[in-house]
Order: sequence, then structure tokens, then C-alpha cells
Amino acid sequence: MDVSPENHLLAALPPDALARWQPDLEAVDMPLGEVLYESGGTLTHVYFPTTAIVSLLYVLEDGASAEIAVVGNEGLVGISLFMGGGSTPSRAVVQSAGRGLRLKASAMSAEFNRGGTVLRLLLRYTQALITQMAQTAVCNRHHSLDQQLCRWLLLSLDRLQGTELVMTQELIANMLGVRREGVTEAALKLQKAGLISYARGHIAVLDRPGLEQRTCECYSVVKREYDRLLP
Repeated sequence: MDVSPENHLLAALPPDALARWQPDLEAVDMPLGEVLYESGGTLTHVYFPTTAIVSLLYVLEDGASAEIAVVGNEGLVGISLFMGGGSTPSRAVVQSAGRGLRLKASAMSAEFNRGGTVLRLLLRYTQALITQMAQTAVCNRHHSLDQQLCRWLLLSLDRLQGTELVMTQELIANMLGVRREGVTEAALKLQKAGLISYARGHIAVLDRPGLEQRTCECYSVVKREYDRLLP
């Protein structure tokens, strides 16, 4: 199959590594709400989103959840597979429907064990993802819900080709670990300010520079780290 260049991590691979993966790469639909893996489950594939966005969540015993990172066309879902753990306590859920490519676990492990360019690229990506996780924890503890929503929208936009997200307020509330009423209030503030338009689960960003001014430092910290570490 012809590998889509829409995933930046795949596009950055050396041609010989990409050729080795070709037989094991499979194009897949990633519908809204699909669970790619559950907490503690053994990973059989890694996923390279192209037009979808995936949310990595931690889920508590009572069912409450909070997002720790988002992954889109800049990266991959399933780092625990090549980091040696084989499973992870987080859950991966498609938060914005689209498509992607998936690769068998055995092919990823074999390539990682070869060392060289691919190993260094995957480790740099992992460092960028860890930065996002750490900054998300700080943001959720110290910044307002308005700022968190702006950060979340901007990170999601960076991983999409357009300026519109298909996303319910209930799902956003689950991602941010807050009450739905809080998300409604924050979204209305952004809409009144002319920054977004929200209707029937569709969020259109009207003023990206305005969102960037309104958000906290957490967005720029994460973006700079991704830009620094990845092609």
C-alpha cells in the first residue's frame, strides 16, 4: 500500500524503514468514541492518525476520567509497546473522527530493536509526548477552565487539517475532568468573544490568534517542544 504522508512521524522515517513496514501497515477508519486500547490491555498494534485525533485518558475506579494528552497527525498511539511495558494504565479513545494507519506490534518492536535513526526518532517523539502530559497536569491544577479549554482547542487544531472540530460538550467535560456545566459556560464566553462558534457538536475556530492570547503558557511550552524535537 502507499503510505499517506499525512502523518508527520511516518513521513520522517528513512525510506528503508518505511519499506520494511509497508506489508504490515493497514489503513483504518477511526470513528468518534472508538477505544483503541483499554487500561492494562496488551497492545497488538500502534496507530498513526492521519485525520483523526486520539485522546489518552486516565480513568478512575468510579468511572471519572481526565485527559493526559492528545495525539494526531504528528505522532503515534501506543508508545508503551516499544518502551518495553507492553501495556499501559491509560485508555486511548478517538476524540475526533477520521482515519489513520495501524502497524502490527511485531513490526514496530523489530524496527525499534534495530536501533539507529528510527529509535532516535521514536524516543524524541516520546519525550515530546511526556512534556505534553506533564504540562497538562500543571495546567489542570493551576489554570482556569477558560485557559484549559483554549489550550485543548489549540492542541487539537494543530493536529487537524481544518479549523473545525466535531465534539460534544459532554466529551470535552470528560476530557478535561470537569462538570459539563463548566464547559458550557467556558464555551459561551469564547463564543461571545468571537473566538469560536459552537452548534450541535461542531466547534469552529474563528479567531486563532485570539485563542492564543487567551490561553495560558502551557500551549506554547508543548508546541515549542514538539517543534524542537520533531521534523
